Amino acid sequence: QVQLVESGGGLVQPGESLRLSCAAAASGNIFGIYTMRWYRQAPGKQRELVATITRVWGTTNYADSVKGRFTISRDGTENTMYLQMNNLKPEDTAVYYCNAFDHVRNTDYWGQGTQVTVSS
Repeated sequence: QVQLVESGGGLVQPGESLRLSCAAAASGNIFGIYTMRWYRQAPGKQRELVATITRVWGTTNYADSVKGRFTISRDGTENTMYLQMNNLKPEDTAVYYCNAFDHVRNTDYWGQGTQVTVSS
C-alpha cells in the first residue's frame, strides 16, 4: 500500500507556471513497483489522464492537450513525483490528482488532490 500527498496547487494567471508535487510513502522501492500518473478533473467533467511515468525505466507519456507544456518527473531519493506545468491556460483549471498503480496487486492508489486555477 502507498500513501500519496499532493501539494503545489494555487491560483495563477495564464502563461504562468506551477510545479505540483506528490510525496509517496510506502515500503520498498516505490518507483520500481508503481507506475505513477497525474490526472485532473475540471468541474462538471470526467477525470482525465494528464501524464504517466512508468515504473523502473521511467518512460513518460502525455495527453495531447499538455504536450510541450507539462513535464512529469520523479526523484527516487525523495520518493516524490512532480508535474512541472508551464504556459498554463484557463482550460488547465482543475483538481489535480496523483495516482500510483500497483502492477502486482492490480490496484490504484490516489492522493487527495490539489486545486489549480488559471485565471486573469
